[in-house]
Amino acid sequence: MIIRTATPDDALPMSGVLLDIIALTGRTRPHDPAFTLSHYIAAPDGIRCSVAVDEDGAVLGFQSLKRAVAGNRYDVPEGWGIIGTHIGPRAHRRGVGRALFAVSRQAAIDAGLSRIDASIGADNPMGLRYYEAMGFRTWREGGAIVQKMLVLDPAP
Repeated sequence: MIIRTATPDDALPMSGVLLDIIALTGRTRPHDPAFTLSHYIAAPDGIRCSVAVDEDGAVLGFQSLKRAVAGNRYDVPEGWGIIGTHIGPRAHRRGVGRALFAVSRQAAIDAGLSRIDASIGADNPMGLRYYEAMGFRTWREGGAIVQKMLVLDPAP
């Protein structure tokens, strides 16, 4: 497995990962390649978007890290990081999320972030467990969303 920076050429396979997640969970979300490009790869508030690829170059999953700006959709304090993780079902339990997070964590530190928010659907137990395993703790709950936060310490 290789972790690398996502490029515009990854928009279609990243969209495929989102479609696979939708098929597994039934949870809907925007997923077309144009959305994937604008919201993850080329997001104006983006710090880093990484893809995990297998030995054949197929995208297994991706993780985006953005800087929270005023008026963001999850009401995350300005200047924090906002992270999103999307792992294709065929790549579950293979260390993809952990490998992606190691890169995102370092990018957050390099960007001078002190905290990262992960806003997870309350109906997503796998996502909630993942972020807990990465060291995130619940800081706010409301409606259908659980918000977990990680305080960054530059030491690994």
